[in-house]
Amino acid sequence: MAGRHHSASTSASSSGGVKSRRSPFLYFSISLLLLSLLFYIFTSLSSPSSTVSHDTLYVAPNPIADYSFVSSLQKFLDNSKSSTPPDDTVSGNVTEQQLKIFDDLVALNEEKRLYGGENRFYPLSPPLKVYVYDMPSKFTYDLLRLFQSTYKDTTTLTSNGSPVHRLIEQHSVDYWLWADLIAPESERLLKNVVRVHKQEEADLFYIPFFTTISFFLLEKQQCKALYREALKWVTEQPAWKRSEGRDHILPVHHPWSFKSVRKFMKNAIWLLPDMDSTGNWYKPGQVYLEKDVILPYVPNVDVCDSKCLSDAKRTTLLFFRGRLKRNAGGKIRAKLVTELTGANDVIIEEGTAGEGGKAAAQIGMQKSTFCLNPAGDTPSSARLFDAIVSGCIPVIVSDELELPFEGILDYRKIAVFVDSSDVMQPGWLLSFLRSIPSTQITEMQINLAKYSKHFLYAHPALPMGPEDLVWRMIAGKLLNIKLHVRRSQRVVKGSRSLCTCDCRHPNITSSTIPFS
Repeated sequence: MAGRHHSASTSASSSGGVKSRRSPFLYFSISLLLLSLLFYIFTSLSSPSSTVSHDTLYVAPNPIADYSFVSSLQKFLDNSKSSTPPDDTVSGNVTEQQLKIFDDLVALNEEKRLYGGENRFYPLSPPLKVYVYDMPSKFTYDLLRLFQSTYKDTTTLTSNGSPVHRLIEQHSVDYWLWADLIAPESERLLKNVVRVHKQEEADLFYIPFFTTISFFLLEKQQCKALYREALKWVTEQPAWKRSEGRDHILPVHHPWSFKSVRKFMKNAIWLLPDMDSTGNWYKPGQVYLEKDVILPYVPNVDVCDSKCLSDAKRTTLLFFRGRLKRNAGGKIRAKLVTELTGANDVIIEEGTAGEGGKAAAQIGMQKSTFCLNPAGDTPSSARLFDAIVSGCIPVIVSDELELPFEGILDYRKIAVFVDSSDVMQPGWLLSFLRSIPSTQITEMQINLAKYSKHFLYAHPALPMGPEDLVWRMIAGKLLNIKLHVRRSQRVVKGSRSLCTCDCRHPNITSSTIPFS
């Protein structure tokens, strides 16, 4: 019997029997200890003092960088030198023989990069080699100085009431990119793009013409004349003639800028604020995602830093401050105003110009959980990027909107997208926003703190800032650019008027893509 068997065992066996009877208690104690430890870890990670906080995820501004367009421009002009590194920018007409020589030099350089061991993965890996045209100062420095001498005049407004100089600041991407490219290499922080001084060495060509400043600050006829001069100057360059502009970068970030002549440069890579599908701003076939790059506006408000994010008491559910009536796709604003005015926890205000208007928008965004971003005269507006840097979750009501760097950034992590037909249903939008779980709201706010650095232009340009992401996006297009340059050199003009590729952009049809 079992009892007799144990009785007949040695004392050591009896001792083992005691251990066996105590083991469940020990196991229970150890299990309880482990459960307590897991509970402590879980509550620590869930508490405000956890590592997943605004303080730890927010990237503080770089102390050596200047984020203000006005102050950065002042330093830039003060330090600018009349002499520039020697390059081979051409003035005057280029002969067929000169063009052939240039093409041979390009081919020789590309062979060296492909077979010479300089870059085993050419042209798929950095750095991009960019040639910056040394354009006459009337296209560059003179226009920057014109802005600098007049920016304090805040009374100058556009036809729809927007302050001219603030608009120029919002669209100053041409300044930020150019200032970084021409800075001494020892002062630059971006290593994925370098400036070269010989055209045959370049992957891409940057056109440093300030199209937005010239549009707003010059008289109409003077502006059109300058546009024609710039067009003639650029299109006479051998690199333009070789590629018909396909490897050239043209900043036209305001939809009115360069409008009278840009159809002659439709092959170039345009730097845009969005892609209007109505045809009001860009004609069909001029802009499409496969060729062009969307850049963010320069934010109007100050970035909400880690202290601001931690201290912010977001007592307002939904905030909007801006023009309540707009044209084209922006007509939805008036309908939203009617629907939302007077609702609890909602602030809808008509925007005003000047520092007072900027301060009111900044305070309102920092006190709100969601910021309404309906379409304006164009599908996008600077308000989206103001909301992002304010830590306010954008509610995007713009069915045709294209977003900056979307091949790199996932906007679903930081914004709410709603269909315009849904928001027109009475009570739908507020009910939808109130149904979003608090955990999802917290996660999106944390992501906003991480993402804000991608929308802050600075000098010197910073890694993962907007200037950096522009070049990353263009690098992804480089093989296709080279393909179409070479194809244009050997295909008889008009031999293929139809594109057989899968064209998904609403503005693109098989006959509008300028491949040949």
